[in-house]
Amino acid sequence: MQSGKNNKKSPNTLTILIIGVIFLGGILAMVATGDIDAKALLTQITAFVVILVIILLISSIVRSRSNPQPPPQMQVDLGIEKDFIIRPTTSNVTFNDVAGISEVKEELVEIVDFLKNPKKYRDFGIKLPKGVLLVGPPGVGKTLIAKAVAGEAGVPFFYQSGSSFVQMYVGVGAKRVRDLFNKAKMMAPSIIFIDEIDAIGKARGNMRNDEREATLNQLLTEMDGFEDSSGVIVIGATNKIELLDDALLRPGRFDRRIYVELPGLKDRLEILRVHLKNKPFRGNLETIAQMTVGFSGAALASLVNEASIHALKKGKLYIDESDFFAVKDKVLVGKKKLQTYSPQEKEILSYYQATKAVVAEWLGVDFERITLVKDDFKEEDKEIVSRTELTNKIAVYLAGRVGVEEKFKEKFSNAHLDLKKARDLAMKMVRDYGMGNSLVASDEEVGEILRDAYQQVVEIYRTNQEMVEEVYKLIMDREVVHLEDIKKIKEKILG
Repeated sequence: MQSGKNNKKSPNTLTILIIGVIFLGGILAMVATGDIDAKALLTQITAFVVILVIILLISSIVRSRSNPQPPPQMQVDLGIEKDFIIRPTTSNVTFNDVAGISEVKEELVEIVDFLKNPKKYRDFGIKLPKGVLLVGPPGVGKTLIAKAVAGEAGVPFFYQSGSSFVQMYVGVGAKRVRDLFNKAKMMAPSIIFIDEIDAIGKARGNMRNDEREATLNQLLTEMDGFEDSSGVIVIGATNKIELLDDALLRPGRFDRRIYVELPGLKDRLEILRVHLKNKPFRGNLETIAQMTVGFSGAALASLVNEASIHALKKGKLYIDESDFFAVKDKVLVGKKKLQTYSPQEKEILSYYQATKAVVAEWLGVDFERITLVKDDFKEEDKEIVSRTELTNKIAVYLAGRVGVEEKFKEKFSNAHLDLKKARDLAMKMVRDYGMGNSLVASDEEVGEILRDAYQQVVEIYRTNQEMVEEVYKLIMDREVVHLEDIKKIKEKILG
């Protein structure tokens, strides 16, 4: 909108009009008195037009200089900010709306309590983490969990995707990070949730990107710039924690990591009940849960929806197990190939993991739980590690291969990742740590370490086969076993 001042005629325009009126008036007066002929009249008019054009050009140049247009870069900046809106939302999601995350809830309860009662923690001198990192594969509900934290605490929720900070214009990403944190501080207590944080938090190195580095540096600065008691919690989500810059993971930033894994059997039952809550279902829900090993929460939601559509197309009055079996392959292939297992594969994996769990407990390799599809061995940050500790780790990596080969009299391909870890660690022991028979590293020494560890596992397995069988049954039934479960089984068998 133009101002009233700009709508007024400029002094130059008024001057031109006055001169024009006087000039034409003079010509008309001379014509009326007969003092000028036709040829002279034409010359006068032509001269007047030329003078008028010159005056108009000069006037236009003066006006353009007095009212300069904004430079192109300013117009670009205004355009790219249209897709970045900092607007807090009020989350209506609570922990009751998120099924299958009982262990995750336990770690987040104190965060919720801090946001609700910050004074209680400040008075006691307690500092909670500034940043919480949710780590897990796609579709396990990391965004939903963050919304549940905000909903439970009743605080503003600022959601941004990491990719929204990445721009081709240098300085834009850093400005967006700064604006986001300023707004969150103004509305504290609040939660900032950055999804796909690896988009801006990738490790800095040879693949230099000035804009990405400037954005990451601004994020690090902002997280250092507010106090633990300010009431702002930053929650990040990623499925690629190995790509994140070390500076993000150090104490004082994202120093609390919560792993959100694919749901186990019990968790899948809870998730299916949530999605079937208002739908007419008849059948054994546990059967469906057992056939969906490897499904994420999002995949289960899609499965329920597809089964409902299938039942409706068939003209049924209710959904049953046959509808789920009919659409299972559609969910697997139609979206993205999910990691699912046949009954035989589940048996092999269960025995593989059971053997690893028993050998780890026997050798003192610490872990909290082992599931059908994932280990949870704790990595200790120690400067000095003994040869025995390292060989025990190698033994655990080889344990699953030993157990499955002894049980099924066959070798299977699922051991390839553990075998690689075992070989890499043995090579590091010989070449980097000098833990072979001599200081001159050789492939023969690497092979000797692996053979000794393999034989050690064979002896442990054969001595504790009954224990492995009991843990195997537990994993087949629950798809998860905790360290405490193994200790109870050990006490029961060994007395």
